[in-house]
Amino acid sequence: MLAVAAAEAARARRGRLKIFFGAAPGVGKTYAMLESALARRREGIDVRIGWLETHGRQDTANLAASLERLPPRVIDYRGIRLAEFDLDAALACRPKILIVDELAHTNAAGSRHARRWQDVEELLEAGIDVYSTLNVQHIESLNDVVAQITGVVVRETVPDGVFDRADEIELVDLPSDELLARLRAGKVYIPTQAERAAENFFKKGNLIALRELALRRAAERVDAQAAEWKREQGIREPWATRERLLVAVSGSKQGADVVRAAYRMAARLRAPWIALSVETPAYQQLREEDREALDAHLALAARLGAQTLVVRGESVVDEILAVAREREATRVIVGRERERRWLRFARRSLGEELVLRAEDVEVLVTSGELADEPPQQRPVRSAHAKLGDYAFGTMVVLASTLVCYLTRGLLTLADQAMIYLFGVLVVSTRVTRAPALVAAVLSVAALDFFFVEPVFTFDVSHLRYLITFGVMLIVALTVSTFTLRLRDQADAARQRERRTAALYAMSRQFVIETGVGEIGATAVAAVRELLDVGAVILIADKSGGLLPCGGAEGTLATSERELAVARWVFEHGRVAGHGTDTLPAGEGFWIPLVGTAGHLGVFGIELARRSAPPTPSQRQILETFVAQTALALERALLVERSARTQVAMETERTRSALLSAVSHDLRTPLASIQGSADVLADDSVELPAETRRELLATIRGESARLNRLVGDLLDLTKLESGALAARKEWYPLEEVVDSVLERLRNRLVGRPLVRELPDEVVLVPIDPILFGQVLENLLDNTAKYGEPGTPIEVRGAVDGDVAWLEVADRGPGIPAGAEEQVFERFFRAADGTRAEGAGLGLAVARAIVRAHDGTIAARRRDGGGSVFRVEIPMSGRGLPPRPAKMEPET
Repeated sequence: MLAVAAAEAARARRGRLKIFFGAAPGVGKTYAMLESALARRREGIDVRIGWLETHGRQDTANLAASLERLPPRVIDYRGIRLAEFDLDAALACRPKILIVDELAHTNAAGSRHARRWQDVEELLEAGIDVYSTLNVQHIESLNDVVAQITGVVVRETVPDGVFDRADEIELVDLPSDELLARLRAGKVYIPTQAERAAENFFKKGNLIALRELALRRAAERVDAQAAEWKREQGIREPWATRERLLVAVSGSKQGADVVRAAYRMAARLRAPWIALSVETPAYQQLREEDREALDAHLALAARLGAQTLVVRGESVVDEILAVAREREATRVIVGRERERRWLRFARRSLGEELVLRAEDVEVLVTSGELADEPPQQRPVRSAHAKLGDYAFGTMVVLASTLVCYLTRGLLTLADQAMIYLFGVLVVSTRVTRAPALVAAVLSVAALDFFFVEPVFTFDVSHLRYLITFGVMLIVALTVSTFTLRLRDQADAARQRERRTAALYAMSRQFVIETGVGEIGATAVAAVRELLDVGAVILIADKSGGLLPCGGAEGTLATSERELAVARWVFEHGRVAGHGTDTLPAGEGFWIPLVGTAGHLGVFGIELARRSAPPTPSQRQILETFVAQTALALERALLVERSARTQVAMETERTRSALLSAVSHDLRTPLASIQGSADVLADDSVELPAETRRELLATIRGESARLNRLVGDLLDLTKLESGALAARKEWYPLEEVVDSVLERLRNRLVGRPLVRELPDEVVLVPIDPILFGQVLENLLDNTAKYGEPGTPIEVRGAVDGDVAWLEVADRGPGIPAGAEEQVFERFFRAADGTRAEGAGLGLAVARAIVRAHDGTIAARRRDGGGSVFRVEIPMSGRGLPPRPAKMEPET
């Protein structure tokens, strides 16, 4: 009730969507929408046009002229001005009803949403009712069907959920001949477009097929609305708005004929049909041939197109009627029973019972045999089991007699009868029906023989004892019957609980696990727990071979014969193996693993090792296991494929970036070196000493630049692979800073340096060589991108458990939003200039800082410029003992 109330409240807040639905353009959807809108406006409702396409149809334009139209939003796209629906204007004016034509339209680039149906969703969330139009070819799930029929692939589609959530669907239908006449008369497209349309999309065959699709899709939507209404109103009786058949399947000899008769009737009516088998608690006692016959009949129904369903319950009639009401079956088909004259007056047949109780469902009885409670009513047990049950019942009666005899002076006859009834109850909890009934009869006989005058005879001295014996017998039989039924129900409940728990556990593990091997092992373990047999999953590899997944048990993964069966199942997509009509000589029962994109592999189960074949309910849950396994494996395979694709994309991006860097940052200094060396090597030209020094300086500088580039590449590779680790020691921060500033003195010429460090010696846990490389790279980056002549500031200190170092400059600063990107490999700011370097310095700095368990961040500086901040923890694992506090040298 709370869920219904919440849903009603959500619907009250949300606007209503009415879709005018048609098979093709030109059937009159827009015209019908405008007529409906004008009718609502005459009722005093605020109706406006948000967007409308008249396609040059004058009658449509005349009808729309009397409605207020919102101005369109103009978007500049590649030099072209495009008019689009203005969503913000519609939200601002908030009419009661807004017309938004062409629900499947694709918005121009720069719009808030990519598709118009997304605009409509926002309007509905704002509480505005929307009228819109849609053709059947634009529904997402029918896209491939329409392409197959018409040969035209429609790119603009609307998700089925949008169509299904519409509050009202109005089907605008027009016969194909009339639509073609409108097309020829120029009422659909202008003459030139009409000629092209008639030659391609607007063929009569295409229009007939599209009309059928539209009618069926609209009928499905109405059917869903009817089902929702019935559910809200609590109506359980089926409505005969559409024929649905339900056939009861048994293991009788004529069961196959009943299935075929149901198929013929469903084909004539073009109606869906369900083949139902009811498992009563006595199913485990069914004979082998009856089980095989029941499985064969269910398989036959599946091959003929039925939805097979297996349910467990006490009463076949109750379960058939429950499924019929739940699935809204209009007709129930059962087989006619074999004549049993001696039972004619004792009980009704299955067909008679259904006719009496199925007031809202038509019951058809066809030729063939169908037992009142299918073959489960003919249990066959071993002789040893029967003798043991009878012996146990007899022993309990003897024990009850002994108790009554020892207490004969204390208990009345009624008390003794209660002791015997208790014994019957004990017997009923342990044995089957017949021994329990025998125990009930023996209890009455023992009470008469040992304790009713005259004793040790079966004579009765008074009529009241006969009444006592009769009541006692009836009570004993009733107690035994209900006890047996309760026990069977408890057994069935335990089995259902076990299967549900197994399915839940497997589904939960599938959510947790992401690897193909782990998912396969979970599925194999679940099947082992369900059927107590070995299983194996074979997954197809890239070459088409089948490889074990999640471990293999038994001979299924090693036997050449079983692998040949598995290969056949994988190639044909059908079950085969033990217990089937295809390749039944093997030990394994093989099921294809089918995903959304095709066959993933096969699932093999060693059914030949079971003492009894699986029950239909076990087969049903086994199919569920396999289906869930296929979905989980497909998800895992997609994740692995996505990861491989991501790695390949990253590798390609890195390779492209490296080639880009190499093409400029290696070739440029090499060209300078080569040019200078060529000039120096030319003996025909006499160079002044100053020129020679300049050329040698160029060679030296460009060589140093190349050395830094190659060094950065090597350092980054070593750091990311773990080959280069930080050897931390307590080292003075000022020594690292001063050493780096001294090395870069020539590099930083013309840039004033501001150094702000504590007066006392600050010891930080760093690798001095690597940390010096961090500061050097930060200063080098500042020298490249900072404004010439502006100061460079270097600050450092210790705050609590963190040592920090900042490098700040003045200049263009980091581009907005690139604070994290600057630390990526080969990244360089796109500021219109190309600074030297390959974009590796900051990436190396981040890798070194991470090796120190620290962090590095960049931010834009107020007034222009950038600030890079490095933080190193003062505590952690692997640190040497901290030395005593040091004083600065004077």
